[in-house]
Amino acid sequence: MTKEAIVVGGGIAGAAAAVALQRAGFDPVIHERHERAAHELGAYLTVAVNGLNALRAIGLDPDRVLARGFATPELELLGASGRVLAALPLGGPLPDGTVTTTIRRADLYGALRDVVEDCGIPVVYGSALESAERDRDVVVARFAGGSRKETGLLIGADGIRGRTRKILNGDGPEPTYLGLLNTGGFTAGPVAADLAPPPGVMRMAFGRRSFFGWTTAPDGSVWWFANPPRRRPAAPGEFTPDGWRAYLLDLFEGDRSCPAAEIIRASDEIVGPWNTDDLRRVPVWQDGRTVLIGDAAHAVAPSAGQGAAMALEDAAQLGAELRAHGDVGVALAAYERARRGRVERVVAEGRRGSGGKALGPVGSAIRDAMLPMIMRRLHRDGNPQAWILDHRVAA
Repeated sequence: MTKEAIVVGGGIAGAAAAVALQRAGFDPVIHERHERAAHELGAYLTVAVNGLNALRAIGLDPDRVLARGFATPELELLGASGRVLAALPLGGPLPDGTVTTTIRRADLYGALRDVVEDCGIPVVYGSALESAERDRDVVVARFAGGSRKETGLLIGADGIRGRTRKILNGDGPEPTYLGLLNTGGFTAGPVAADLAPPPGVMRMAFGRRSFFGWTTAPDGSVWWFANPPRRRPAAPGEFTPDGWRAYLLDLFEGDRSCPAAEIIRASDEIVGPWNTDDLRRVPVWQDGRTVLIGDAAHAVAPSAGQGAAMALEDAAQLGAELRAHGDVGVALAAYERARRGRVERVVAEGRRGSGGKALGPVGSAIRDAMLPMIMRRLHRDGNPQAWILDHRVAA
């Protein structure tokens, strides 16, 4: 049996999986459909403490991978009037003091790709998977342009609209639009003190017409995101950059819950919009030689704050099972057993969180009145998110 492996997709899940595979004794090659110079879409993300532990399980140093990020251990949740409804920990700290970290998506991708290069793992850019067929103990993969590769293990880390899931599931599940757009940005520099949360605090507000979140970077600039509700998804090219900025300013003008309009005016970089989707239960994760990880198997709505952490946990678990089992098919089945129930529960959690962002005036008033009492009851016996944040993948 060959110890070669093909990883389809060079994002967070793919890069981490390639390192985990190498540690398990495989010779991975990453095939990334984008060219090397392509910019990764998105603004920033949080890597929760369970994701930091997954990095360690893979053998990576979180301080190196997340060097360009900053600690965000606390969450403040504000209601439509601007009143604080809840103040919560975002997980941790770990025994060494590590806490949930916020980082630009492009910086995280860049750091992981640097690790891949340092490990000597080849990356083939501009190489899109078209088909894959099982031939006994070998997978025959064909890529755009006509190249053909044989491998004993194919990892589908090609995202929520990737090709690998369709190969395993045929006309299986498609992403589900959750009724929210997503956008984010960065102010050009420090802002007035009354606009910026204290260092380490991720502040979020149920605005009058849109959910808004913002935090202060070490240089004093504000990083922010917004989730405008919308019945239909945005079409590619529907908004120009100027048109989107104007749309957001109109959305938040006069909103008492947060200083969103002032922060948006102070921003020289705004990304989006893109549609908020998740992925309901995927019937087939693996067939003994091909396996799905990350968003290809279980895309999580951003409200869960777990997309990156789930991808890292997948990579760590896959590597652990391949080290523990000499047979690839046995290892992939063990990986699915270990991961499926957990990630499907996290996906459901993200969907519930997204639904609470798009309430009308009456629903918002009820939520703001009830949420403080609900949160006190939930936290009376500890952090209700502990089942997510305290999870550890054995190294």
